[in-house]
Amino acid sequence: MDTIWLTGPQWLAVLRIGLGLWWLESWRHKDRRAWFERGTGIAWAAGIASKHRWSAVRSGFEAAVAPHPRVMAYVVVYAELALGLGLITGFLTPIALAGGLLLNTLYFTLMIHDVAEQGQNSMMALMSWVGLFGMSWQTWSLDSALGLF
Repeated sequence: MDTIWLTGPQWLAVLRIGLGLWWLESWRHKDRRAWFERGTGIAWAAGIASKHRWSAVRSGFEAAVAPHPRVMAYVVVYAELALGLGLITGFLTPIALAGGLLLNTLYFTLMIHDVAEQGQNSMMALMSWVGLFGMSWQTWSLDSALGLF
């Protein structure tokens, strides 16, 4: 494989780190006080889910998220932080990539009517696939330094 400036594995590491920065920014810009104290994030998602065109999304949200809004707020916010830190440092990278792929798929499905959200989540999911199948943890990662995976 010919590349410019960096090797193929290094470019995959750049992609992984960039995706991690994207997750970290998603966490950073959240108003955590509003999410945790007033439940704004889950309330916003509940409003979208209640009008969703697919009944499976409505019923799934009602069964899994609505009964536990405070817990789910913490899960979402800290999952984004964990994904960002894991991908940037390359720690437990395959798990972070699979978790990010799952979260992006959930976000994409919930926001199926929003073109901007579709674009962001589909591109993040694509980056996760490439990072996962390209084994992006082989270079510039704690996983590599520790001999994991």
